[in-house]
Amino acid sequence: MTSFALIASIGFLLGMRHATDADHVIAVSTIVSKERGLWKAALIGALWGVGHTVTIFLVGIAIILFKIAIPARLGLSMEFSVGLMLILLGVLNLSGVLQRVMAKFGHSHGEDKVPLEEVSDRQKMGILSLTRPLVVGIVHGMAGSAAIALLVMTTIQKPLWEILYILIFGIGTIAGMMLITACIALPVAYTSRRFSAWNHRLVYASGLLSLCFGLFVTYQTGIAGGLFTAHPHWTPQ
Repeated sequence: MTSFALIASIGFLLGMRHATDADHVIAVSTIVSKERGLWKAALIGALWGVGHTVTIFLVGIAIILFKIAIPARLGLSMEFSVGLMLILLGVLNLSGVLQRVMAKFGHSHGEDKVPLEEVSDRQKMGILSLTRPLVVGIVHGMAGSAAIALLVMTTIQKPLWEILYILIFGIGTIAGMMLITACIALPVAYTSRRFSAWNHRLVYASGLLSLCFGLFVTYQTGIAGGLFTAHPHWTPQ
């Protein structure tokens, strides 16, 4: 029990550390940069963590129990999808598409709109805002699940403990991302109330950073990693 408690503690701390990976922070920053409340930002972080945890848990179980090997091309494809997602998030922030969608569903467009329609529109907007971090977390989890499972298999070597470790690791990731998103939301909340121009710059800066990092990831996997060649090479990380 002492050994497992130590392993669980390490798993939780490493999960919190995993949440600070550059691609994770950049992705959630594009979402949180438009939020003005700390609790809403923390919820976004929690949903990202849940999506991430679900993926690494399911894929991890498959690798641990059935000794499934992830082919290099599939591993590169999962990481390439992260790059494409970062590019999409960046473009959405820079183009202001999501802001226009929020404005459309968040406010009435005239006196002819009945209250029930307004409630329905806001519900749709709420579902959209909650679904996005969940989907982003799932995509990120697919890219990192193989490395986490392989690391666990080489260090613990007890299937039940390995599965519990992955679950605790995921809980640590949720906690870490909640803390990160709340911290990101602090300057956003401050500038939105006092310096609206700076607030817009933060949104565009997060979009530009996401776009550039997404292009870097797609180049690393698609060109340097050989995804589009006959001999792809991939190391889980």
